[in-house]
Amino acid sequence: MKAHLSSHTTQLFSSTLKLLDFQTEVRKSSLMSSLEVNLPSRTVLNNSTPATPKSPPSLGNIVTILSIDGGGVRGLIPATILAFLESKLQELDGEDARIADYFDVISGTSTGGLVATMLAAPNKKKRPLFSAKDIISFYNDNVPKIFPSNRNGTVGLLASLFRPRYTGQYLHSKILQLLGETRLQDTVTEVVIPTFDINYLQPTIFSTNEVDASKDALLSDVCISTSAAPTYLPAHHFTTKDRFGKSRSFNLVDGGVAANNPTLLAVNHVTKEIVIQRGDYFPVKPVDYGKFLIISLGTGSAKQEQKYKAEAAAKWGLLNWLTYKGSNPLIDCFSQASADLVDIHASVLFQALYCEKNYLRIQDDSLEGTAASLDNSSNENLLKLVQIGNELLKKPVSRVNLENGNIEPVLNGGSNEEELIWFAKILSDERRKRLMKMQKE
Repeated sequence: MKAHLSSHTTQLFSSTLKLLDFQTEVRKSSLMSSLEVNLPSRTVLNNSTPATPKSPPSLGNIVTILSIDGGGVRGLIPATILAFLESKLQELDGEDARIADYFDVISGTSTGGLVATMLAAPNKKKRPLFSAKDIISFYNDNVPKIFPSNRNGTVGLLASLFRPRYTGQYLHSKILQLLGETRLQDTVTEVVIPTFDINYLQPTIFSTNEVDASKDALLSDVCISTSAAPTYLPAHHFTTKDRFGKSRSFNLVDGGVAANNPTLLAVNHVTKEIVIQRGDYFPVKPVDYGKFLIISLGTGSAKQEQKYKAEAAAKWGLLNWLTYKGSNPLIDCFSQASADLVDIHASVLFQALYCEKNYLRIQDDSLEGTAASLDNSSNENLLKLVQIGNELLKKPVSRVNLENGNIEPVLNGGSNEEELIWFAKILSDERRKRLMKMQKE
């Protein structure tokens, strides 16, 4: 069966390439020329441009997207990578530079949604509430209280069959304290955050500049909802009112149920904005992925640990699917499946259209033991996750193997650290071009 699926995948990918080959070859030279014009060479930029408010993508040549997966405490891994990227942007453009200044859309699911919000939520000066490095401190200070190891905030194994493992009280109060009355439309750059409505059994996607006024929710409600992982934290209910006073009710759980890797949601958001001709975006053809620049950050997985076997799972009932040797197989399976499918889809598209350099996915599939846990909040594990993030920077740029699903190094691709330094230069150069056009206008 596996061989059959592998053969089918190969044929499908081959057919896709052949179908696109004639059209792609005709425009390949022009697309490469466009990339050479739009994406600067790896030259050192000076730091003469100060940090200033964000400029719209309609003034630039590319659309920039940052995507962050869900993964509980493992959000420390992408937070560490983002701290490195932001430090390189600050070397180019000054210490006031922030991640949100450079990305047109920041998309995040669950813990990734919290990171996205911290990067994009405004402070009193209408600047990003957190720097990337501050997010690491936030996790270290607050995760032990969000996922406490003592019994004051948790329930026993038997009780967890009937209610969430954690009360969520500290997380909710902390989010409310940070965000207050800030609404989705107030973010300093566009965000896309998925949730899942259990009342209608369908995804609910929250985004800045949403045309549906009833979805301009409090940012705190969106954050609490996207992080409400089933069995771990309670579902969240809230209501909104549109400009006509009509109420809308939401019954939401973790966005990872629908899209643990929200990369394509961000791409779809931009595409929709272009279709409705909102002025912030320049026209992009449906398959012109050469105009997109995407960094997609995973939170790690335990693929290589191979901890679940069919022989054992064949005997599992409800209890074992919910908890097995300290893990939650059901959550692990659906969250990893959705994340990988998005990565495979994005990889096929960008490779087929000869613009794979525009899509950078950074993920570690070799987590083991407590590092793979969603809720291990020990100081030892939190330090380990930061270390994993730093080590991931040194690892080679990798892409998913379309045959076996494994993450494999790209030939002569350099390290993730080197690639992020190059991306930082691209992002800085694009922003300067936009600011120059703003000044002229």
